[in-house]
Amino acid sequence: MMPVQRLQGCRSLHLNEDNGRFLLLAILIVLYLLCGAVVFSAIERPSEVQAHGKWNITLFNFSETFNISLEDLNSFLREYETAIAAGIRADALRPRWDFTGAFYFVGTVVSTIGFGMSTPVTVAGKVFLIFYGLLGCAATILFFNLFLERIITLLAVVMKAVRERRIRNSGLLPPGIRHDFSACSFPGWKPSVYHVMLILGLSAIIISCCASAMYTPVEGWAYLDSLYFCFVTFSWKIPE
Repeated sequence: MMPVQRLQGCRSLHLNEDNGRFLLLAILIVLYLLCGAVVFSAIERPSEVQAHGKWNITLFNFSETFNISLEDLNSFLREYETAIAAGIRADALRPRWDFTGAFYFVGTVVSTIGFGMSTPVTVAGKVFLIFYGLLGCAATILFFNLFLERIITLLAVVMKAVRERRIRNSGLLPPGIRHDFSACSFPGWKPSVYHVMLILGLSAIIISCCASAMYTPVEGWAYLDSLYFCFVTFSWKIPE
């Protein structure tokens, strides 16, 4: 009975440790979110207050110039915001909810990018998006994980080949197997995790810089805005 009790005690201890790590991670994430909220509020709130004050002055001057009451003007602007949310644009470009626009929208949903430029306004669309997003996001995250595994595997093969070539060229191998590629396969060698992370990080930076250089002339953005756009991985903020 004693070995069984010890085994059950070890399992219970292991379970408690896992729960403790999970709870600690959850607390750290909440604290991280709170700290981020404090920092961004301190940075962005003064600019928001200043912009709001300028907007109020603009509204007042417009109402005085064209003899329109502020109530009517605010009512019109609320209707305009509703139209914008529904996908209506003043420049009469193609609709947002044709097949191309809808395909673009579902692509941002399942990839968890979420630009926020188009959102469903009907009850049926919102309900469908909940279930569609749950299944699509889970499948896409799984695909990204599998894709990353293959990228890392390919990277490990390349690093292993480079290591083999470097050791072979250094003359450290015995003469009998120096020219035998299969004899020098280093089956137990694995690339350093830090080297893989460094290469992936540098690749992400290079891709972001190159994409920013492309967005700058194509979209007419400043390079910093383009770099920001790429850095947040196509976030909801579209540079003006």
